[in-house]
Amino acid sequence: MMQFQLITLAGVKLDEPVYEVMIPTTEGQIAVFPSHEPLVAVAQPGAVAVRRQKTDSDDQLEYFAISGGVVEINQQRVRILVDEAEHGDDIVEAETQAALERALKMRDEAQDQVELEKAHQLVDRHRVRLHVAGLRRRHRRR
Repeated sequence: MMQFQLITLAGVKLDEPVYEVMIPTTEGQIAVFPSHEPLVAVAQPGAVAVRRQKTDSDDQLEYFAISGGVVEINQQRVRILVDEAEHGDDIVEAETQAALERALKMRDEAQDQVELEKAHQLVDRHRVRLHVAGLRRRHRRR
C-alpha cells in the first residue's frame, strides 16, 4: 500500500492508503503502484482512477475529475496538487451536460480573447466531469 493525497485549493480531498492510482499527465496516462520510482510530472485535466485494494476489480475503481496540476511520487506516496477535484459520485450528469452546453454557447459568443479563454476552460472542465460521470456509470452498471 502507498499513501494517496489529492489536494485542492480548498484543502485535502483525499488522504488514504491505496494500491494503485492512474493519473492523466502531459506525457500520457501513468499507473502508480507502491514502491514506484520518484517522479514529478504535470497532471492534465482528466480522470484519476483509484484502486484501493490489490484485489479490487475495475468495477470498484473510484474516479475523480481533476483540473491540471502537479504530481509528486515517491516510494511511499502519491500526491496530486490541483486547483479542483471532484469525486465521480458527486457529479450530476444532467447538470454537467447543461453546464457544458452553456460553456459552448459562451465560447461561440465570446467578444474578446479573455472571454474566449474563460469559455475554453469551462468547456474543458465540464467535458472532463462528463467523462468521469460516464466512467462511474459504466462501471457501476456491471
